[in-house]
Amino acid sequence: MIVHVANPIYDSVFKYIMEDERIAKTILSALLKKEVVHVTIRPHEYSNTTRDTLSMFRIDFAATVREREGDETKERVVLIELQKTWLSTETLRFRQYLGAQYNNKSNIREADDKGFAYPMVAVYLLGHKVGNIKEPIVYVNHDVYDYNGNVVEEGSVEPFVESLTHNSIIVQIPRLQGNVNNRLEKVLSVFDQTNVEDNTQQVLRIDEDKYADDKDMLYVLHKLTAAAANSEMRQDMNVEDEYYKAIEDRDTAIMQRDKMIKEQDKQLSQQSEQLSQQSEQLSQQSEQLSQQSEQLRNMAKALFASGLTEEQISKMTGMDIANIVELLK
Repeated sequence: MIVHVANPIYDSVFKYIMEDERIAKTILSALLKKEVVHVTIRPHEYSNTTRDTLSMFRIDFAATVREREGDETKERVVLIELQKTWLSTETLRFRQYLGAQYNNKSNIREADDKGFAYPMVAVYLLGHKVGNIKEPIVYVNHDVYDYNGNVVEEGSVEPFVESLTHNSIIVQIPRLQGNVNNRLEKVLSVFDQTNVEDNTQQVLRIDEDKYADDKDMLYVLHKLTAAAANSEMRQDMNVEDEYYKAIEDRDTAIMQRDKMIKEQDKQLSQQSEQLSQQSEQLSQQSEQLSQQSEQLRNMAKALFASGLTEEQISKMTGMDIANIVELLK
């Protein structure tokens, strides 16, 4: 059965579903490829409540994950710094946000007199493509190596190392394209923009039957369906559309201005080249005239030295006597 759900790429919708712990656990477990047993939104939330020049939704989680270490199962806290953006933006903005997290004293483990920080994972949900990376989801993980390039297995999960480095997960939403090859792609399929309703970007058409065997995903769909029916949520999406329309209009105006400036620069360059060529031609003509003048001077002096008078030289050459006198100086 086809259901119509709110598009979670909108900040307001995404925040609405991620505030639900069950959905947050479903999405973060799939991203981390680990069981998230508990997750909370951290007190310092950096979601955009006021718009800036480029939208970048930010939200921080503290996730308790369960993982195996040898024969034992342990739980540990991982900080997840999630950033979502529709538009291409400078990496500096991401770096500045991460820098703030590294500098945040609340990220230090409680009762840790050595000042070790919680391990951190940066998640980027991008509404644009990243260069020529074809994979929709990529993991950038750090390892510990010795001098010879061999991975150091023992003690690699070390608080000192984890306090100074972090792993990243990059999701290119435009590359999801309906492909579902694993659990994560199934979870992220609700972000697939190929399911956008024809007449509005705010609504996605999802085949609910594809998730019939997955209670967690059905719960996500029901939450998104409720969002689509919520008048306040639709109004928030309208505001986002208006904002992005203004951004697109601004970018179009900038592109047109840059194109015009480029064309003007090209014309000025051509004119400058023409003036340079004309200047070179004038210089060549001046040099030719100078050479001709020198030749005339030498000829007049030679004739005068042979005993001819100025009047005779004038008659012979057709030049004015005043010019002859000038040449003989």
